Amino acid sequence: MIDRYSLPEMKQLWELKTKYDTWLQVELAVVQAHAEVGNIPREAADAIARGARYDLERALELEETLRHDMLAFVGAVQENLGPEGRYFHYGVTSYDIEDPALALLTRRAIDLILADLDALCEAIRARAREHKWTVMIGRTHGVHAEPITFGFKLAVWLAEFLRGRERLLQAREMISSGKISGAVGTHAHVDPRVEALVCERLGLRPAPVSTQILQRDRHAQVICALAILSASVEKYATEIRNLQRTEIREVEEPFRKGQRGSSAMPHKRNPWVCEQLSGLARVVRGYVVPALESITTWHERDLANSSVERVILPDAFILVDYQLQTFTRIVRDLVVYPENMRANLERMGGIVYSQPVMLALVEKGVSRDEAYQITQALAMRAWEAPTASGSSSGDFRQRVRESPDVCRHLSEEELERCFDVRRHLKNLEHTFAQLGI
Repeated sequence: MIDRYSLPEMKQLWELKTKYDTWLQVELAVVQAHAEVGNIPREAADAIARGARYDLERALELEETLRHDMLAFVGAVQENLGPEGRYFHYGVTSYDIEDPALALLTRRAIDLILADLDALCEAIRARAREHKWTVMIGRTHGVHAEPITFGFKLAVWLAEFLRGRERLLQAREMISSGKISGAVGTHAHVDPRVEALVCERLGLRPAPVSTQILQRDRHAQVICALAILSASVEKYATEIRNLQRTEIREVEEPFRKGQRGSSAMPHKRNPWVCEQLSGLARVVRGYVVPALESITTWHERDLANSSVERVILPDAFILVDYQLQTFTRIVRDLVVYPENMRANLERMGGIVYSQPVMLALVEKGVSRDEAYQITQALAMRAWEAPTASGSSSGDFRQRVRESPDVCRHLSEEELERCFDVRRHLKNLEHTFAQLGI
């Protein structure tokens, strides 16, 4: 399904050609830095800058023999250089090139995800404004609780995705580091000034200390941020799935003209896209454990992290990119049924206004426990009564009005205020203002 959608930027970012192009970018920055500090002749560095290129197929051919992708890449470049080629990859180890390059690729990928998030947040803002006053029932434990609005529900979504954006920015900052420190990180064969110049040119910060690699807690933070974001998509895709259930039917994911929901049942309109997003979140979360395990390396490095990262980083970014773009389309075109929201709110005759009744009794001098018992007894009778077909005894409003324990304390006007939905929405403007909606 992912291949049916156009994700050209993210896919291209993780292709082998892009990786090798980024390696070349880092290698050329190293060459220029060496020339600036006087380690190699300036004319050699200029010649390398003019002639450095590679053929991908040739690099792959060399790798068949060398069994080392970086050496194969270096060899493919050096074949296109003259004597100055001896200064290409001079004084550095493989991960002096690979880690800064991976930092650049990861940062670009985060920027694409941030753009996706901005589009999703704008879509949620627009629908929240649209449904700011669309009253519905709030549910806790899957059971009717108290009135909210659909706009309020969307405001909660927005706040969570904004937190996800902040986590990504923090991960972006953490991953924007480089190292040109040699085989064990001691700068034995490469001047620290070279590291500083290369990182400056690439827009990275030199790691204050490194081994042969940058330590993998940085990369784990990126994967964890992506996994949390993916889980947020699943959370709200699941919310749509629940609200789309036939007996609730308050919202519905878009169902396109000509679309079919079941091969056997023509009536079906299934929330299959939201279900797909939920499933993909499980895949992304599955990458957290290998990312955390990659933090552990033997001594100054081993190779255990490398194979893991070649899978989990591209996959996680591509999947989250797809999730965010797909969920944005769902939010924009989400079908909302305000009349069903209102009908569900009114089921059982206002039972969801039990707390205002209890509090009104407390305000009249009744102890809280007694007020709770009075109100709960009326609510429980209303809760149980609708099981009798055609019975009107499930109307909580009516039961409250007929209760001597209530009427001796509350007037009809005071009772009416207890069942006024506006009581529950009086601070909605504050919530929206907090989020700039």
